[in-house]
This record gives sequence, structure tokens and C-alpha cells, in this order.
Amino acid sequence: MINRLKKFSVSIIAILLIFILMALPTGYEDAAIYKGTDRVKAKVLSTDESTVRSSGLIQSGEQYCQVELLGGKFKGQETKAVNMLSGSLESDKMFSVGDVALVVVSYKDDQILSVMMSDHYRLDKELLLAAMFVALLIAFAGRNGLRAVYSFVITILAIWKIMTPAYLRGVNPIWCGILITVFLTVLIIFLVYGFDRKTIAASSGALLGVMVTCVIGCIFTDAFKIHGAVMAYSESLLYSGYQDLNLTKIFMSGIFIGASGAMMDLSVDITSAVNEVIQKKPGIGWREAARSGMNVGRAAMGTMTTTLLLAYSGGYIALLMTFMAQGTPIDHILNYKYVSAEILDTIVGSFGLVTVAPFTALTSALLLTGKKNIPEQITDAGKSTDSRL
Repeated sequence: MINRLKKFSVSIIAILLIFILMALPTGYEDAAIYKGTDRVKAKVLSTDESTVRSSGLIQSGEQYCQVELLGGKFKGQETKAVNMLSGSLESDKMFSVGDVALVVVSYKDDQILSVMMSDHYRLDKELLLAAMFVALLIAFAGRNGLRAVYSFVITILAIWKIMTPAYLRGVNPIWCGILITVFLTVLIIFLVYGFDRKTIAASSGALLGVMVTCVIGCIFTDAFKIHGAVMAYSESLLYSGYQDLNLTKIFMSGIFIGASGAMMDLSVDITSAVNEVIQKKPGIGWREAARSGMNVGRAAMGTMTTTLLLAYSGGYIALLMTFMAQGTPIDHILNYKYVSAEILDTIVGSFGLVTVAPFTALTSALLLTGKKNIPEQITDAGKSTDSRL
């Protein structure tokens, strides 16, 4: 009965935390850019490309669309909308008849002033994809899969509702990032293990690895002379009125935050392996248990390091292709600032993975081997009571 209550209490804590984070305001809900506007879906009824200028792959000018508004204050009305083309393949989009788009309606009282085509509407497909993922996860992993969904949602909300607004307000990104990482690491591992010593063991090992990553990342970001402007959209952020932000510290925090997920994964793997060894061999000492954990860690570290490399470099395939097509020498490529930033991310994150293995092996061995003495003490106490009777 007590174990069942503990299991339910973990889910209740997670659900309550999700509702609290959802209700928490960011302080940026009423940004000036969206005042006096309505953001709604619209169906494209017809298009006019007479003012679009094409030059090879590049298109500029304006595409005019006749749309039917599918929501908001002017639901059901038909109006003309403008799709501004800037000549950028990355940001431009073209609409066809029958497309569903997200539009921004500017209005005054009951009169529409203008309608701007924002982008294709994708939220329904995103929700469908997320629902498929959740269904598969729960079907495969059961209660643990549901807890994984909780941790996924809490992580998204914590980043959006707490960390991002704090960074915008100028809070020190290093300390804020560490606090958020500690909170998420402990919570996610707690959702895996519940009220158990394994939670403390895995969390301690993962967080020690995060601290190592944080220190080395800060040192070598300065040594590499990397400016935080290498991050995508960072200059746009500065030009939006946040020129006082320390982008370099935000970049530093991103190094250990990005690697913390892999470190959590490795720490849980090692803790579970050590716990399994102790369950099978209750008389094992902490040194032998730690050696078993290290053996598991050595096997996992090889693939984890490669995982980080693929995760960080996957978005830079086009850049690498550009370098190769231009015949750029490899020493020049490795010396470029944005390439150096990715090398820094990968190697410093790998430092954390290498250190989290011995840390977790040691903490799990020390904490979990102590559990076997508890039932022995209870048994001995029971025997003493029986002998007195």
C-alpha cells in the first residue's frame, strides 16, 4: 500500500508541477509587436504573383492572397493578405490555393487595417506527431513512458517559462543555467526512480559531471575567444532592444545545458547497473560495486561521445558542404569561429561524460551498498525480540 502511494505521489507531483509552470507568466505575453492584432488561421482562396520578381531560386516582392479567416474576431470574413518576400530561401514561403496559413490581422475597432501572411499552419501536424510519439512511448514503456512524457513537458515549460525570461531580464546566465539544470536533473531522475537512494546516487553523479563541464566550458570559451554572437539569431536579439545581454555567458551556459541530457542518461544507466549487481549479489562491497559501475561506464562512453558529435554537427552539414565545395583547407575550417564553437561544445560535453562515469559509479556504490544492511538490522532486531520473549 505504501509503495503504491509512493508511485502515485510521483505522478501527482509531476502533474502539479506541470500545471504550476503552465500558469506561470513569463512577463512577455503582451509584447508591443502583437498589440492591436489577431493571430489566426486562414484558408487561401486565391493567389496573385503579378508583383513577384524571380531571379533563379530567389524571389522578391509581394504575393497577394485572398483568404478566409478561420478564427478570431473576424472569423468567416474574406479579405486580402500580403506575403512579403525578402529574397531569402531560409525565411520566405509561397502559398497555394487551399493552403492553411497563420496570419496576423491588424485592426482598429471593427475594421481590418491589414493582414500579413505569417507562415504555413503546422500546429495541427505538430500535435499529431507529438500524440503519436506519446502513444508509442506509453505503449512500449507503460508507466515509465508516462513519466518520460511528464519530464519532457516539464523540461520544455521550465526552459520557456523560467530560463528564457530570466535570461532576457539579464539574470546571470551561468548561475541561472546551473540552477535550472540542477532542478531538471533531480526532477527527471526522481521521475525515473521515485523516492529511492538511486535518485540521489544518479543525480549526484550527473551534477558533478555538469559542474566539470561548466568550469571547463567557461575557461576554454575565453581561451578560444568565442563571442556568443555565434549563436543563431543572437544578433537579432541584440537589435530588438536587448543590447545589454551577455551573449558569451549565454553561450557558456548552453554548453553544459546541452550536455546535461547525455550525462543524465549515462548516470541512470550506471546507477541501474550497479543496483542490479547489488540485488544479485547482496554481499558485494562498495569497491567491487564501483568497479562494476565503471565497466558499464567505459562501454557507454564510446557511443555517448559520438552521440554528442552527431547531435551538435547535424545542423552544420550545409556549412561543411560549402567549405568542401569552395576547397577551403581543413586547418582554416577548424580555425573558423563557428566551427571552433562546435568543437568546444562537443569536446567539453565529452569531458562531462568521461567524468560522470566514475562519479556515478562511486556515488551509487557508496549509497546503494548501504541498503543491504537495513533489512539485516531489522532481522537482527526481530531475532533479539523473539529471544527475549
